[in-house]
Amino acid sequence: MPQLKTTVVRCAAVLGSALALAGCAVGPTAITSDVQSYSSMQGVTLPATYRLEVLPSQAQQASFAQIEAAAEAALEKVGLKRDVRPDLARLVVQVGASAGEGRASHPTWDPYYYGPRFGWGLGYGGGWYSGWNMHWMMMDAPPRVYLRAVKLVLRDQQTQRIVYETSAQYDEVRVDDSTIWPALFDAALTGFPFPPSGPRQVTTPPKDAAAQPQAPAPQAAPAATPAPAAQ
Repeated sequence: MPQLKTTVVRCAAVLGSALALAGCAVGPTAITSDVQSYSSMQGVTLPATYRLEVLPSQAQQASFAQIEAAAEAALEKVGLKRDVRPDLARLVVQVGASAGEGRASHPTWDPYYYGPRFGWGLGYGGGWYSGWNMHWMMMDAPPRVYLRAVKLVLRDQQTQRIVYETSAQYDEVRVDDSTIWPALFDAALTGFPFPPSGPRQVTTPPKDAAAQPQAPAPQAAPAATPAPAAQ
Protein backbone atom coordinates (compact mmCIF):
# COMPACT_ATOMS: atom_id res chain seq x y z
CA MET A 1 0.00 0.00 0.00
CA PRO A 2 1.49 3.41 -0.96
CA GLN A 3 2.36 5.86 1.77
CA LEU A 4 -0.47 8.08 2.89
CA LYS A 5 -0.33 11.62 1.59
CA THR A 6 -2.04 13.82 4.13
CA THR A 7 -3.41 17.31 3.93
CA VAL A 8 -3.84 19.12 7.22
CA VAL A 9 -6.47 21.80 7.49
CA ARG A 10 -6.34 24.07 10.50
CA CYS A 11 -9.08 26.34 11.71
CA ALA A 12 -8.72 29.26 14.06
CA ALA A 13 -11.25 30.02 16.75
CA VAL A 14 -12.00 33.67 17.30
CA LEU A 15 -12.86 34.93 20.77
CA GLY A 16 -14.75 38.21 21.02
CA SER A 17 -16.16 40.02 24.01
CA ALA A 18 -18.44 37.03 24.44
CA LEU A 19 -17.20 33.45 24.11
CA ALA A 20 -18.06 32.14 20.63
CA LEU A 21 -17.34 28.91 18.87
CA ALA A 22 -16.40 29.23 15.22
CA GLY A 23 -16.91 26.39 12.73
CA CYS A 24 -14.32 25.25 10.25
CA ALA A 25 -15.28 25.40 6.58
CA VAL A 26 -13.14 23.28 4.32
CA GLY A 27 -13.28 24.07 0.63
CA PRO A 28 -12.27 21.85 -2.28
CA THR A 29 -8.60 20.92 -2.37
CA ALA A 30 -6.27 19.99 -5.22
CA ILE A 31 -5.76 16.28 -5.95
CA THR A 32 -2.26 14.87 -6.51
CA SER A 33 -2.20 11.57 -8.36
CA ASP A 34 0.49 9.20 -9.63
CA VAL A 35 0.53 9.05 -13.43
CA GLN A 36 2.30 6.89 -16.03
CA SER A 37 1.84 7.31 -19.77
CA TYR A 38 3.18 5.62 -22.91
CA SER A 39 2.72 7.17 -26.34
CA SER A 40 3.24 6.18 -29.96
CA MET A 41 0.88 8.73 -31.46
CA GLN A 42 3.08 9.54 -34.45
CA GLY A 43 0.89 9.57 -37.54
CA VAL A 44 -2.36 10.24 -35.66
CA THR A 45 -3.69 13.68 -36.57
CA LEU A 46 -5.56 15.66 -33.94
CA PRO A 47 -8.35 16.42 -33.44
CA ALA A 48 -9.57 12.88 -33.98
CA THR A 49 -12.70 10.86 -33.32
CA TYR A 50 -13.04 7.64 -31.35
CA ARG A 51 -15.50 4.95 -30.41
CA LEU A 52 -15.73 3.66 -26.86
CA GLU A 53 -15.31 -0.07 -26.40
CA VAL A 54 -17.35 -1.07 -23.34
CA LEU A 55 -16.69 -4.48 -21.80
CA PRO A 56 -19.66 -6.71 -20.88
CA SER A 57 -18.75 -6.47 -17.18
CA GLN A 58 -18.74 -2.67 -17.41
CA ALA A 59 -22.10 -2.56 -19.18
CA GLN A 60 -23.68 -4.37 -16.23
CA GLN A 61 -22.42 -1.85 -13.66
CA ALA A 62 -24.72 1.09 -13.00
CA SER A 63 -21.79 3.11 -11.65
CA PHE A 64 -19.88 2.84 -14.93
CA ALA A 65 -22.02 5.56 -16.53
CA GLN A 66 -20.41 8.14 -14.23
CA ILE A 67 -16.91 6.85 -15.07
CA GLU A 68 -17.69 6.82 -18.80
CA ALA A 69 -18.92 10.43 -18.69
CA ALA A 70 -15.79 11.56 -16.83
CA ALA A 71 -13.53 9.85 -19.37
CA GLU A 72 -15.44 11.33 -22.31
CA ALA A 73 -15.15 14.85 -20.90
CA ALA A 74 -11.39 14.48 -20.33
CA LEU A 75 -10.82 13.07 -23.83
CA GLU A 76 -12.70 15.96 -25.40
CA LYS A 77 -10.40 18.44 -23.63
CA VAL A 78 -7.38 16.99 -25.47
CA GLY A 79 -8.98 16.96 -28.92
CA LEU A 80 -10.66 13.54 -29.01
CA LYS A 81 -14.38 13.53 -29.74
CA ARG A 82 -16.69 10.53 -29.52
CA ASP A 83 -18.05 9.73 -32.98
CA VAL A 84 -21.75 9.08 -33.39
CA ARG A 85 -20.75 6.75 -36.25
CA PRO A 86 -18.50 4.23 -34.46
CA ASP A 87 -17.43 2.51 -37.68
CA LEU A 88 -15.88 5.77 -38.96
CA ALA A 89 -13.95 6.62 -35.79
CA ARG A 90 -10.18 7.00 -36.02
CA LEU A 91 -9.44 5.47 -32.61
CA VAL A 92 -10.84 2.87 -30.24
CA VAL A 93 -10.80 3.76 -26.53
CA GLN A 94 -10.97 1.32 -23.62
CA VAL A 95 -11.66 2.73 -20.16
CA GLY A 96 -10.71 1.03 -16.89
CA ALA A 97 -11.39 2.08 -13.32
CA SER A 98 -10.94 0.49 -9.90
CA ALA A 99 -11.67 1.39 -6.30
CA GLY A 100 -10.55 -0.01 -2.96
CA GLU A 101 -9.67 0.89 0.59
CA GLY A 102 -7.24 -0.15 3.30
CA ARG A 103 -4.92 1.06 6.05
CA ALA A 104 -2.02 3.38 5.37
CA SER A 105 1.32 1.62 5.56
CA HIS A 106 3.12 1.97 8.89
CA PRO A 107 6.38 0.24 9.89
CA THR A 108 5.08 -0.82 13.31
CA TRP A 109 1.50 -1.62 12.39
CA ASP A 110 0.27 -5.14 12.95
CA PRO A 111 -3.45 -6.00 12.66
CA TYR A 112 -3.19 -8.20 15.76
CA TYR A 113 -2.13 -5.30 17.96
CA TYR A 114 -4.26 -2.61 16.30
CA GLY A 115 -7.51 -4.51 15.96
CA PRO A 116 -10.48 -4.26 18.36
CA ARG A 117 -10.22 -6.55 21.36
CA PHE A 118 -12.67 -8.06 23.88
CA GLY A 119 -11.44 -9.23 27.26
CA TRP A 120 -12.98 -10.64 30.44
CA GLY A 121 -11.72 -9.86 33.91
CA LEU A 122 -12.76 -10.30 37.54
CA GLY A 123 -13.98 -7.02 39.08
CA TYR A 124 -14.71 -6.13 42.71
CA GLY A 125 -17.38 -3.70 43.94
CA GLY A 126 -18.03 -2.28 47.38
CA GLY A 127 -17.95 -4.68 50.35
CA TRP A 128 -17.60 -8.30 49.34
CA TYR A 129 -19.40 -7.97 45.98
CA SER A 130 -17.60 -9.47 43.04
CA GLY A 131 -18.60 -10.00 39.45
CA TRP A 132 -17.36 -10.35 35.89
CA ASN A 133 -16.88 -7.24 33.77
CA MET A 134 -16.23 -7.02 30.08
CA HIS A 135 -13.52 -4.57 29.01
CA TRP A 136 -13.26 -3.02 25.57
CA MET A 137 -10.00 -1.81 24.20
CA MET A 138 -9.34 -0.27 20.80
CA MET A 139 -5.73 0.38 19.88
CA ASP A 140 -4.88 3.32 17.63
CA ALA A 141 -4.57 2.22 14.01
CA PRO A 142 -3.12 3.92 10.93
CA PRO A 143 -5.70 6.01 9.06
CA ARG A 144 -7.82 4.42 6.39
CA VAL A 145 -6.98 5.33 2.81
CA TYR A 146 -9.10 5.05 -0.31
CA LEU A 147 -7.64 3.99 -3.64
CA ARG A 148 -9.09 5.19 -6.92
CA ALA A 149 -7.37 4.35 -10.21
CA VAL A 150 -8.18 4.84 -13.90
CA LYS A 151 -6.64 3.62 -17.14
CA LEU A 152 -7.09 4.55 -20.79
CA VAL A 153 -5.92 2.48 -23.77
CA LEU A 154 -6.19 4.00 -27.26
CA ARG A 155 -5.90 1.87 -30.41
CA ASP A 156 -5.79 2.76 -34.07
CA GLN A 157 -9.06 1.36 -35.40
CA GLN A 158 -7.58 0.50 -38.80
CA THR A 159 -4.44 -1.32 -37.65
CA GLN A 160 -5.50 -2.23 -34.06
CA ARG A 161 -2.12 -0.89 -32.94
CA ILE A 162 -2.04 0.56 -29.41
CA VAL A 163 -1.03 4.19 -29.79
CA TYR A 164 -1.53 5.48 -26.25
CA GLU A 165 -1.71 3.98 -22.77
CA THR A 166 -2.02 5.97 -19.59
CA SER A 167 -3.05 5.47 -15.96
CA ALA A 168 -3.55 7.57 -12.86
CA GLN A 169 -4.15 6.57 -9.26
CA TYR A 170 -4.91 8.37 -6.03
CA ASP A 171 -4.61 6.93 -2.52
CA GLU A 172 -5.51 9.33 0.22
CA VAL A 173 -8.55 10.42 2.18
CA ARG A 174 -12.02 9.83 0.80
CA VAL A 175 -13.07 12.06 -2.06
CA ASP A 176 -16.52 12.15 -3.63
CA ASP A 177 -16.69 10.04 -6.80
CA SER A 178 -18.09 12.93 -8.81
CA THR A 179 -14.84 14.79 -8.03
CA ILE A 180 -12.20 12.07 -8.13
CA TRP A 181 -13.05 10.40 -11.46
CA PRO A 182 -12.86 13.61 -13.57
CA ALA A 183 -9.67 14.63 -11.76
CA LEU A 184 -7.99 11.28 -12.42
CA PHE A 185 -8.88 11.20 -16.13
CA ASP A 186 -7.66 14.79 -16.52
CA ALA A 187 -4.40 13.84 -14.79
CA ALA A 188 -3.99 10.71 -16.92
CA LEU A 189 -4.23 12.78 -20.10
CA THR A 190 -1.86 15.52 -18.96
CA GLY A 191 0.76 16.06 -21.66
CA PHE A 192 -1.28 14.26 -24.35
CA PRO A 193 -0.32 13.26 -27.04
CA PHE A 194 3.40 13.28 -26.11
CA PRO A 195 3.65 13.16 -22.29
CA PRO A 196 6.85 13.03 -20.22
CA SER A 197 8.32 9.56 -19.91
CA GLY A 198 8.35 7.63 -16.64
CA PRO A 199 6.22 7.91 -13.50
CA ARG A 200 5.25 11.39 -12.40
CA GLN A 201 2.89 13.18 -10.07
CA VAL A 202 0.19 15.46 -11.41
CA THR A 203 -1.78 17.92 -9.29
CA THR A 204 -5.27 18.65 -10.53
CA PRO A 205 -7.27 21.61 -9.19
CA PRO A 206 -10.80 20.92 -7.93
CA LYS A 207 -13.28 20.75 -10.78
CA ASP A 208 -15.36 23.63 -9.43
CA ALA A 209 -12.42 25.97 -8.78
CA ALA A 210 -12.89 27.75 -12.10
CA ALA A 211 -16.63 27.99 -11.53
CA GLN A 212 -16.31 29.78 -8.22
CA PRO A 213 -17.46 33.40 -8.47
CA GLN A 214 -14.69 35.95 -8.45
CA ALA A 215 -14.91 38.95 -6.16
CA PRO A 216 -15.74 42.08 -8.16
CA ALA A 217 -12.95 44.61 -8.51
CA PRO A 218 -13.37 47.55 -6.16
CA GLN A 219 -14.77 50.56 -7.93
CA ALA A 220 -13.38 54.02 -7.42
CA ALA A 221 -15.55 56.34 -5.38
CA PRO A 222 -17.36 58.91 -7.53
CA ALA A 223 -15.74 62.30 -7.59
CA ALA A 224 -17.32 64.78 -5.22
CA THR A 225 -19.49 67.41 -6.94
CA PRO A 226 -18.30 70.90 -5.98
CA ALA A 227 -20.84 72.94 -4.07
CA PRO A 228 -22.31 75.90 -6.01
CA ALA A 229 -20.72 79.26 -5.25
CA ALA A 230 -22.62 81.49 -2.87
CA GLN A 231 -24.48 84.30 -4.60
